Amino acid sequence: MLQPSSLLVNRRPQMKQEMMTIKSQRQLAPRIFEMVLAGELVNEMKQPGQFLHIKAPRADLLLRRPISLNQIDPVKQTCTIIYRTEGDGTKAFAQLKAGDKLDVMGPLGNGFDLSGLKSGDTAFVVGGGIGVPPLYELSKRLIEKNIQVVHFLGFASKEVIYYAAEFQALGKTRFATDDGTFGLQGNVGNLLLAEKQQPDAVFACGNNGLLKTVEQLYPQLDNIQLSLESRMACGMGACYACVVHLADDETGLKSAKVCEDGPVFKAGKVVF
Repeated sequence: MLQPSSLLVNRRPQMKQEMMTIKSQRQLAPRIFEMVLAGELVNEMKQPGQFLHIKAPRADLLLRRPISLNQIDPVKQTCTIIYRTEGDGTKAFAQLKAGDKLDVMGPLGNGFDLSGLKSGDTAFVVGGGIGVPPLYELSKRLIEKNIQVVHFLGFASKEVIYYAAEFQALGKTRFATDDGTFGLQGNVGNLLLAEKQQPDAVFACGNNGLLKTVEQLYPQLDNIQLSLESRMACGMGACYACVVHLADDETGLKSAKVCEDGPVFKAGKVVF
């Protein structure tokens, strides 16, 4: 009989489930936490931009919480997630400590595709708020391919900024805050408008307003990849709770599921 800590295959062959062990947890900013998880499931994590579906450690909370992968370390068999406490589920995560276990399913979804880039290309990596975490692993992978990376990160204020030093250590990093307490006053769109350099690709994660701005600013660019934020229930494409309409469907009846077809889509594919 399999033990609780063993890797369990879900009914869908690409999805796996494991009771992963928490190695560490720390608070990065108000309501923002970083958690490092260890387990065999890390061996399945290949693509930046995918997410985990995590069961809250409370019997009365039935739905899992989707949280994007922030870092993947196959050598140590650890992965890192960064989450913001919103409801009871994420608040329960914040109470856990090293040695505790979490029921984790994944990795799920389609992440960022780096195959269209070549050595020496320039990539803009754009994120806002809780859309920033998956961009860190993405940026590391881009740098491994000798891509010149420029980060554009937006936050509400200096108080809630996290991973500033980590991104700066990887490459050029521009910051914007809504209240002007750090970096440029305004949003990420203002940062992009002020940037004179032109990219070969743009990768973005954040709210729909940010993604629309990116899409509109680079209409001539073929390689724009946008990671959508969406409320999910099953996380496996069965419940249709996270659908978005397809941009090329005049009837407005065709849709894609963020959890299964995304969360990363090419610009122009879906309607925000």
